[in-house]
Amino acid sequence: MKLIFEKSVPGRGMTLLPKCDVPEVKLPGELVRDAAPALPEISETDLSRHYTELCQHVHGVNCGFYPLGSCTMKYNPRIDEEMAALPGFTNIHPLAPAHTTTGCQEVLDTARAYLCEVTGMDGMTFQPAAGAHGEFTGVLLIKQYHDARDDKKRTKIIVPDSAHGTNPATAAMCGFEVVNIPSAPNGCVDLDALRAVLGEDTAGLMLTNPNTVGIFDENILEITRLVHEAGGLCYYDGANLNAVMGVVRPGDMGFDCIHMNLHKTFATPHGGGGPGAGAVGCKEFLKPYLPQSALMTGSDRLQVRSFAGNFLVVVKALTYIMTLGRQGIPEAAQNAVLNANYLMAKIKGTFTPAFDRICMHEFVLDLSEFKKETGVSALDVAKSLIDYGMHPPTMYFPLIVHEALMLEPTETESRETLDWAAEVFRKLYALGHTDPEFMHNAPHNAQIGRPDEVKAARHPILRWQKV
Repeated sequence: MKLIFEKSVPGRGMTLLPKCDVPEVKLPGELVRDAAPALPEISETDLSRHYTELCQHVHGVNCGFYPLGSCTMKYNPRIDEEMAALPGFTNIHPLAPAHTTTGCQEVLDTARAYLCEVTGMDGMTFQPAAGAHGEFTGVLLIKQYHDARDDKKRTKIIVPDSAHGTNPATAAMCGFEVVNIPSAPNGCVDLDALRAVLGEDTAGLMLTNPNTVGIFDENILEITRLVHEAGGLCYYDGANLNAVMGVVRPGDMGFDCIHMNLHKTFATPHGGGGPGAGAVGCKEFLKPYLPQSALMTGSDRLQVRSFAGNFLVVVKALTYIMTLGRQGIPEAAQNAVLNANYLMAKIKGTFTPAFDRICMHEFVLDLSEFKKETGVSALDVAKSLIDYGMHPPTMYFPLIVHEALMLEPTETESRETLDWAAEVFRKLYALGHTDPEFMHNAPHNAQIGRPDEVKAARHPILRWQKV
């Protein structure tokens, strides 16, 4: 497919904007470009076809099954988008006088109250722009807490080996030494390994529960107790909150602070570069360290982003919460767990689950034996799924499972879709034994075949250069 710049023809154009109805203002000469920007010149017909072609190159939740593990690619109700598109929200300016933004402030206050109730937290900020940004903010709360007590010896953050990759990166960026601990054979935290690394230098623990292999850690209260007993704080990575929202609260598990991916758990399209929202909640004793908008609160605290963060994402999240209500929120979580266990049970007769036990919202397949038998890798299976109109699951993650495929079917998929998906996996299992070479070359029917991924990673082309 050609880029829109490559479709440009000098002199061609269209009229999309109305005639300017305000006086024209000339910029000073020193602020004017020496040459006009190299914008594409294209007709309205070609522009429409360009974006339609782009759409046909993309697989989204509206196109088909999207079981991307740990990403919660669920269908997002259209009412959320409609509410965020209301002129009273889209036409507001963050520097507008306070008496003109009372509706927006009510959205933030109401969302804060509901999300604190869902998570068991006492305070919250909406400033972080995404999940990793929320992690960064949450771990900074831990750092500020220890610094305020002049407890400088606490320099280490404990991170399990099944954690999201952003966890150790976040801890390092906040100036901590990362201490990695192994998982037990059941996929949960190894308590003996945890006890061995706890000490006076422990600043905290980063953990998500259910964890990255989709298992709820039955020792969670003991884990948080041990960390607190050592003087550390417990940080909850809310990436997997979709499995437990409204059923059990991180605050009741013993966590002191949390980030939530509003842009996936609470119905804003996830992926594609944003916008996101990594709301951060905390217990009462950490509230003094929460970043807040000086404009909205009069606070002089440090900010991690401008104003109140990505406000329209909060509007969508609040709409989602108010639409589902007290009964609908836990029902959504329970259906996510039901769907994951149903799909795992349907696949289990062929591909092997990494942990053959009740899972939560996602599960991991271990294709190590399948690869030994057939030579077909997890990557080959993932690419083959594309030919069936299914987005591949997360590949080779978590790292503790070799030849891993991680599937999260979400609560918005029907039983018929899950039955179809299981049948596709069974077909690929059989095909791997009869025609592995066909799978090595998949996908065969996609817009793009199998690219050289090593070359793409080491020599990425990040911008178009006009010849």
